[in-house]
Amino acid sequence: MSQTASVTGRDTLRPTTGTRVGLDVLRAEWTKVRTVPETGWLIAAIAVLTIAVSTAVIAVARCTPGASCTADTTKLSLTGIEVGQAVVVILAVLAITSEYSTGMIRTTLTAMPRRFGVLAAKAAVLTGLVLPAAIVSVAGCLLAGREILPGQGFTAVRGFALLSLAHGPTLRAAAGSVLYLLLIGLLALGVATIVRDSAAATGTVLALLYLAPILAAFVGSPAWQRRVERYGPTSAGLTIQDTTGSHLPIGPWGGLAVLAIWAAAALLAGGLLLRFRDA
Repeated sequence: MSQTASVTGRDTLRPTTGTRVGLDVLRAEWTKVRTVPETGWLIAAIAVLTIAVSTAVIAVARCTPGASCTADTTKLSLTGIEVGQAVVVILAVLAITSEYSTGMIRTTLTAMPRRFGVLAAKAAVLTGLVLPAAIVSVAGCLLAGREILPGQGFTAVRGFALLSLAHGPTLRAAAGSVLYLLLIGLLALGVATIVRDSAAATGTVLALLYLAPILAAFVGSPAWQRRVERYGPTSAGLTIQDTTGSHLPIGPWGGLAVLAIWAAAALLAGGLLLRFRDA
């Protein structure tokens, strides 16, 4: 009976201990990120840059009388996401490479030897930072589109409904854009864990995000062009913003799943390297 009680007691303590350790790691990672001066500026920059770019694009868009206007107003309003993602990349990269540049990573891994746990905590904290910025960014972009586009000729008379989250495809595009930015952050965190250098990691991720669509435009073979569009992280992931369903290389949720696979693969590779190589 005492043996059973002892075993039961140990089994009861294990999850509690594991939970306490996990919370300690999260708390430590949050403290490190919160005390970095650049963090607040980068979070603000995500929203400001994204909304500013979308507003500028919306302001120059026109649907003139007599013209055949086929714009996807929701996607047009979310154009700034393609630029704001660069700031998300920088924030995610700095979440781990700043420790490598200062040598603090050795202290981190000595204090918290469960390396996968450290990376998971960094991913959780990064998600918590990017999420509110992404929500504000998407809301600001759609609000700008709702207020400006009717004055640019995109009116109900010409077949363009006022942007609203009550419209199913618009709600999906909005929620998907928030998830898109979160996944971009996780992808960048994984690559930065692999590369361990701020400039190299940032350059690698930005090349992956921006060069793939450019290469797709110059590929001579339509079949290869479609493959690049289907499996490139940016081109596939941003299909979530489409509300017209015309000429999509991959379905909206399928495209976001492709980006999720990119992010998961980067984090897995980064976690394995973090686990098995020296700090």
